[in-house]
Amino acid sequence: MNNYRRSFGGFSLFPPVIKYLLISNIAIFLLEFFFLDALKAGRASVGDLFVKNFALFGFDSPYFRPWQLFSYMYMHGSFSHLFFNMFALWMFGMELENLWGSRTFFIFYTVCGIGAGLANALIAPLFTTIPPNVPTVGASGSIYGVLIAFGMIFPNRYIYIYFMLPVKAKYLVIIYIAVEVFAVASQSQTGIAHVAHLGGGLIGFLYVYFYLNRGPRKFFQQNDSNAFDNFRNMFDKKDKETKIYDMPKNNVKDADYEDINKSKYEDDMRQKEREAEQRINAILDKLSAKGYASLTDEEKRILFQESKRLR
Repeated sequence: MNNYRRSFGGFSLFPPVIKYLLISNIAIFLLEFFFLDALKAGRASVGDLFVKNFALFGFDSPYFRPWQLFSYMYMHGSFSHLFFNMFALWMFGMELENLWGSRTFFIFYTVCGIGAGLANALIAPLFTTIPPNVPTVGASGSIYGVLIAFGMIFPNRYIYIYFMLPVKAKYLVIIYIAVEVFAVASQSQTGIAHVAHLGGGLIGFLYVYFYLNRGPRKFFQQNDSNAFDNFRNMFDKKDKETKIYDMPKNNVKDADYEDINKSKYEDDMRQKEREAEQRINAILDKLSAKGYASLTDEEKRILFQESKRLR
């Protein structure tokens, strides 16, 4: 953990959870399509047995197993399905993991995936007819949770669609959700688990809004500096009283001397804290407006040194 934080001034392009998720998803895809399908267990394909045990089936299916709510998000139906999910995971999840830490990000990712699976099993049958014993696979539910979280924390960050068309993250989130809602409302049979996408996105929103944010806050603000209030609060410290040892009551001169020193010490500490807070706020505003790449090496060092010290 400490090693990757020293790279690029403390920011990693492939933080641990993102890296292991990419590796595991790609490895499982290659294992299933290039090895297991070629193996036979009696008359059945090992690949088919793999799908029946680890893809997500409906609760009324004889193939349903509880662990499928977790395992299905590591399986994909095609190379394009895998590629776009993993690219979106890296693109939007990289900054979240660097900001939150690996443990928090992995829990968030997993909770969104499980929530998407539950939504697909419980709610999807109310809107569309799902053929019996048709499995659901893919990390899209978790990815939608990550996308929602990114849009909440970096609402005015520009995302370049096809590397050309700039769209603010908050509008991109709205567009994606609107497309999913329309698909569910029209009951289109596309073979895509739209309800699972919405379920993962909803869980992601609630998780950030109520748990990670510790209470209701406004995320879609006028500028990204406001959206960074949550992160900036990490650096806001209340003045702490300096502990002064009890002194004999009859030693009046010494007591006065200690009080004067205490006041001077507290004034110096407050001044240093104000200067440090102003420096951090300036760095956060620059990070919000122009992105991480705009920071100097010294600014990166200060930001992550303070973040690590105050966690």
